[in-house]
Amino acid sequence: MNSEAWRTLKNRLFFTSRDVAVLFGITPAAAHVLCSRQVKNGAFVRLRKDFYVSADRLPWLEQKDFFVIANYLQVPSYISCTTALAYHGVTTQVPRGWYESAALKRSIRYGGDGFDFLYFKLKKEFYFGFSKIGSFFMASKEKAFLDACHLEAFGRYSLDWSALGEDRLDRDVLESMMVAFPERTRKLVRRIM
Repeated sequence: MNSEAWRTLKNRLFFTSRDVAVLFGITPAAAHVLCSRQVKNGAFVRLRKDFYVSADRLPWLEQKDFFVIANYLQVPSYISCTTALAYHGVTTQVPRGWYESAALKRSIRYGGDGFDFLYFKLKKEFYFGFSKIGSFFMASKEKAFLDACHLEAFGRYSLDWSALGEDRLDRDVLESMMVAFPERTRKLVRRIM
């Protein structure tokens, strides 16, 4: 097979069978077969249907690379909860091998080779408070905290509150963001703060 195409593929952060078809000049059906075989051989890691990373590149990925992958695995989404709180230095709990995101479509888990991408569905009215940092979308520290509180208030999440540094959160920002959330969430936030 084409060594230049293999090199290009291994240098990509992630790819689909369509990318494989274009690089190798093969049909989409042949590209699906090639990808399936490479997953079985251990050369590719399938994160979800038709979404792959190179197993050779995986050990060299940085945290920001995983954030970018998380944003592309489910669109739209942004990094939130403990993952974002750790990124902002608000919690001493450091996620190893798991990345949490807020999403509009569905709550789901994707995983492979010792890492997981967790998505928590939020209603459209709660989907705010994030910005683009480099190549990925990340919740502000206050919004990541509110997302975690909201999910916990409704029994969908558990945060290690003892590892949290509440003093690193801006109470005024929290108060203004909390208005959009239900009373159940606001009560939990007030109890913690």
